[in-house]
Amino acid sequence: MKSLQQYSIPFTGLKTGIHEFEFGVNDAFFSEFEYSLVKSGKLEVKLDLDKQETMMILHFHISGEIKLACDVCLADYPLHVDIKERQIAKFTDEEDLEDDTEEIVVLKRNESEINVATLIYEYINLAAPYISRCEDEGNTQWCDIEMIEKLKQLAPGPKEVKEEEIADPRWEALKKIKKQ
Repeated sequence: MKSLQQYSIPFTGLKTGIHEFEFGVNDAFFSEFEYSLVKSGKLEVKLDLDKQETMMILHFHISGEIKLACDVCLADYPLHVDIKERQIAKFTDEEDLEDDTEEIVVLKRNESEINVATLIYEYINLAAPYISRCEDEGNTQWCDIEMIEKLKQLAPGPKEVKEEEIADPRWEALKKIKKQ
C-alpha cells in the first residue's frame, strides 16, 4: 500500500478555491488491489479539487487504456476509457459523523489529507464492460483465432431429429389400437 501514498492529497494547507492535481496509473497501481478486474493499464488522472468552507468537490477525468481478458477467446485486449466523475467530500465533527455514501465521503475536521486511490480504482473498474469481448472477433491482432476455431468445433450444431428415433414403443402400441 506504500505505492498508493502518492494518491494522498494534503488539503489542510490549501486555500479555498480550485486546485489541480495529476496522477499516473499503471500496473503497479492495479497490483495493490488483490481481486482487481483490471490487472493492467496505463491511464492519466486529472483531478480538480474545489475546496470550500464545509466541503470539497473532486472532479475526476481519467483517460487511457486498460487491458481486459476477452470472455470469448480469453486473450488480453486493450480498451480505451474516458471517465468523468464527481465526488463530494464533506467535513464534519466527530459527534455527528455519518457513514460514507456513494455520493459523499465524510471527513473528520481533524483529518489533514484525502487518499483518492480507491476512488480512482472504483471508477476504472466501473468503466470496464460487464461482458468483455474483443472489438472485432477474429482480428489477428488481439483475438485468439485458435480459441475461436476450437469453440466453433465444440459448439452444438443444428440437430436433425428423426421421427423414428423419437418413437416410444408404448406409443406405437397405442397407435395400433387407434387404427383399429
